[in-house]
This record gives sequence, structure tokens and C-alpha cells, in this order.
Amino acid sequence: MSTLSLVLLVTGVALLTALALYALYLWRRVWAQQRNQELATNERRERLAGDLQILAGSLLDGQLPLIEGAIRIKVLLDNYDSALSQDTRCQVFHQLFEATAQVPTHGDWKALDKTTRRQHEKHFHELELQHKAAARTAARWLLEDGLQAPSKRA
Repeated sequence: MSTLSLVLLVTGVALLTALALYALYLWRRVWAQQRNQELATNERRERLAGDLQILAGSLLDGQLPLIEGAIRIKVLLDNYDSALSQDTRCQVFHQLFEATAQVPTHGDWKALDKTTRRQHEKHFHELELQHKAAARTAARWLLEDGLQAPSKRA
């Protein structure tokens, strides 16, 4: 074997080794990033589950108005688990959300004249009478079964 061939062979092996080590370094970074994303997702789910438990408990205890609680629960459920949000036992939250979607909030609510505000409040009261039992049942189900781990739910 000539000297040139030997030099080229050693150079090629060194280059391949360097590239393999760099590829390993990059893969380790990808795996670490995936682990971090999984941890962040799990922390987010735990936080949302805790928030949902607080809201459902507050709705059941009467510490939270039904309409406001249903809207908040629906939005958090959509972010927590879309399959759980679409469960038939949670449909009351979607119904109340849709029934109040056109109602102005925050500053726009304060800017409404008293007559319009009273009309919305009357509508809220009618919705509450119509859906209170179903919303309480759904909140109780969320606390007892719905927010459990998926394997426990099945």
C-alpha cells in the first residue's frame, strides 16, 4: 500500500469518525429537546387539570356563576384534551359557550346600556335554569372520572 493511499485512508476514517461524533452530538440535542418538550407538555397538562378541578369544584360549591364557569371550563378543556372536551358528558359546556358567544365582555360589557345588559342577564338566567343540573352533573363527572388518567378513564 502506498503512502498516499494510507494517508487518504486514515484521513477518511478520521473524517467519518468526526462526522459520526457530530451526528451523535446533534441526536443527543434532539433527544434532550424532546424530553424537555415532553416535560413541558406534562407540566402544562397537570396545571390545566388542576385549574379544571378548581373550576369544577367552584361551580359545584356555588362559588362561581354557572355561565362563567361553563365558559372557562370549556376553554380549558379544549386546551387540556380535545377528546375529553368532545365527550358527550361535557357538551353542556359547549352549549353554554355557544349560547353566550355573542355577549360582549369586559369593557364592552360595561359600555352596554342598561336595557341591553338586562336582556343579556335575563338570557343568562334562562340558560342557568335550563342547564344548571346538566352543568353540575358534568362538573361532578369531571372531578370524579373525567380528569383521571386516560388509562383509568377507559
